[in-house]
Amino acid sequence: MPTKTAMVLLIGDELLSGRTTDKNLPVIAQKLGEKGIAVIEARVLPDNADVIVDTLRAWSPRVDYVLTTGGIGPTHDDITASCVAQAVDRPFVRHAGAEAALRAYYKPEDLNEARLSMADMPQGADLIPNPVTGAPGFFINNIFVMAGVPSIMGAMLDFVVDHLTPGAVIHSQTLATTLMEGEMAHALSAVQDQYPDVKIGSYPHFQGNKRGVSLVLRATDPHRLNQAAAALESTLNALTAAQ
Repeated sequence: MPTKTAMVLLIGDELLSGRTTDKNLPVIAQKLGEKGIAVIEARVLPDNADVIVDTLRAWSPRVDYVLTTGGIGPTHDDITASCVAQAVDRPFVRHAGAEAALRAYYKPEDLNEARLSMADMPQGADLIPNPVTGAPGFFINNIFVMAGVPSIMGAMLDFVVDHLTPGAVIHSQTLATTLMEGEMAHALSAVQDQYPDVKIGSYPHFQGNKRGVSLVLRATDPHRLNQAAAALESTLNALTAAQ
């Protein structure tokens, strides 16, 4: 069973301006990884309809799933839902189920037209429940649209993950060394060439006078992962002893 792939779109001018720090991507990537779905691309997009539509149209055919966060609130700059409708060539309509969810959540005197607009979605969309604030997200084709607020997104994500077809889970191992990248780059490349089905990442860290590198190995086959880790550990030990 192959690993499935996903693209994540983090939508909002506030992310690009630095006013808001994204907290959603790490949560999404971890949850999808546990399901055997690898996030192969993530982008931060402005509240610009042309950019959102073009990106959706380009990436939806290239991955198994596209997940978006942000831009589905009641204000004028919340344009994600209408952009998805345009990207999938569907009419943008009032969803009866979403309207019912909003009417169940809000008191009649508090449910104005701005809030009701959160029930407007591509025709044929299915709902993603929102147990936090009532306004649902939705999915259509392979595109899943969630809120940007982390607490709401997290509640929606649980539902989304349950509805995704799993792929091969990616296992990982981490090796730590005090060698610097320049001291082991050639040997590291040799191990990577020997195990092309195991992805090896090198991540240096510096804490005061302490330095080191974490080497993270990832693969869908645990046996091959163990072989590559053993080979890399032997290589690192030999390099350390030679210093």
